Amino acid sequence: MAKIAHTLISSDTVGNREDLSDVVSRITPEDTPIYSMMKKETTTSTHPEWEIDELSAPGENINSEGDEFDFDEVKTPDRVGNYTQIFRKTWSVSETQEAVGHAGNVEKIKYQKLKKGIEVRKDIEFAILSNRASSATDPRKMGSLACWYETNATRGRGGTNGGFEKRTGLTSAAGQGEKRAFTKALLDATMQQVYTSGGNVRFAVCSPYVKSVFTTFMSDANVAHFRYAASGGKNTIIATADVYEGDFGKVMIVPNRVQSANDTLASNVHLLDSDMLSFKNLRKIQDVRNLAKTGDAQKGVIIGEGTLCVKNEKGIGVVADIFGMNALA
Repeated sequence: MAKIAHTLISSDTVGNREDLSDVVSRITPEDTPIYSMMKKETTTSTHPEWEIDELSAPGENINSEGDEFDFDEVKTPDRVGNYTQIFRKTWSVSETQEAVGHAGNVEKIKYQKLKKGIEVRKDIEFAILSNRASSATDPRKMGSLACWYETNATRGRGGTNGGFEKRTGLTSAAGQGEKRAFTKALLDATMQQVYTSGGNVRFAVCSPYVKSVFTTFMSDANVAHFRYAASGGKNTIIATADVYEGDFGKVMIVPNRVQSANDTLASNVHLLDSDMLSFKNLRKIQDVRNLAKTGDAQKGVIIGEGTLCVKNEKGIGVVADIFGMNALA
């Protein structure tokens, strides 16, 4: 009987030579900053919903002595939601491969569980960052972060907002606009939008290239008098910046390696308040146990199901349609 498709066997691997070092370096980045900053909540539905309420706009409030009361209209909160998405990674390792000695134990079952668990978390980060509308049809898709921005979005020429549609109960993808360079002026303008809407930006999450562009803001003539020399008795070149304190708050600049995956992900700088976001788990990321054994191999599955919750899109913002990979893309 033939082996299961994609089963890793000993002849396919490179780690079984007895003179190889027993140390294997895993260089794949594991950081998932947006997913990591979110509070993890639970849901019992494939379509969790929540309400968004807001205060009335401030205005004149002047009343006469002895007036009879009149009563303001009571506005009902907006009801929004998202659909859960199933995330899965699998593997199959032959019993021979599990038994033989090899460098670094890279192909061992326990290592595969760890590796696949990390990969699932990075896939969740990728899904959060993508510009993808939600879908209720099988397979369900969660609406990504880029699809929720409506109020505080600075876009290139021709760019359009996505947003939640009450009629369908789904989010729609944002329309891509003409690319432009990321600048301090764009950052300040979007932070002002968020502040005016009642939000407080805590993090600016961007691609590694955009982080390097942000560092050049130190050369702006308007901030020159805030620069200072390093102390400690050694000559030091300081060419980085991690925190930006502008007119509308102090922001931590967080580079995100996952945004280097493609130009669509890299073209957004997400201005976030972690209190406005959560990830609702229907099934936490877990190792599926007691899989049926059907051949001379051990199989494994890491699986989870959940969705992004944007508690109020007015509390976050985006600088969209920027050169995110290099000066021209």
